[in-house]
Amino acid sequence: MPGSRRSQRQRAVSELRAQGRYGPELRDVLPAFVGLGLAVLAPVLLLVWLYRALGVGGLVLGLVLATAAGTAVIRLRRAVARRRGGHYTAAELARLNDQGLTVAAARMLRRDGWRVVDLTVERGSPRLYARDRRGRELDVAFRPVSTAGENDVGASRPAPLRDAGRPSVDRLTRVVIHLGGFSRADVIWASRQGGVHLLDGRQLQRWASGESLDDLGLPPQSR
Repeated sequence: MPGSRRSQRQRAVSELRAQGRYGPELRDVLPAFVGLGLAVLAPVLLLVWLYRALGVGGLVLGLVLATAAGTAVIRLRRAVARRRGGHYTAAELARLNDQGLTVAAARMLRRDGWRVVDLTVERGSPRLYARDRRGRELDVAFRPVSTAGENDVGASRPAPLRDAGRPSVDRLTRVVIHLGGFSRADVIWASRQGGVHLLDGRQLQRWASGESLDDLGLPPQSR
């Protein structure tokens, strides 16, 4: 005889849980509900305390503070979302360390439609591999952020992302990213290599503002 409706429902729920399709239980969502409740309750209690302590002026002060805090949180969340989407301001780039620069470059590549693999652990130094839908492949390396001020960008020869003098020996296009400027010796070295491109601080700012690597001169076809 088939079981009762309750037992049938329990078996169905057990099967859905085993397949990971039943959804979260109360114990899974309870911490989130508690946190949401505290987030709503705390400002209310603060306003009540200010009103009792300072009267109407305290209530107005509390509303002003709550509005300012809310505005700051919204701006912060928008800035975080913007960076995650691969857009950085010049000031934000200037504050990056080596790891942060690697993360930023990976986000900008993904923004432009590249599939990115972080090879930092395998190589021991910041390194990215990227491939796009056209089959182009990039090997992205980085100059240490601490050396950004060693070369004067204004005094050195500009080092945009540019075609090297000779084709690469393989399918990879090699990109070297630096927050600062490259020296003339760097540019000469890159021009003698196969498929090496230099991306200096000025070009990096353009890339971070929304321009793609194609806009900065990346070869349209894989080598």
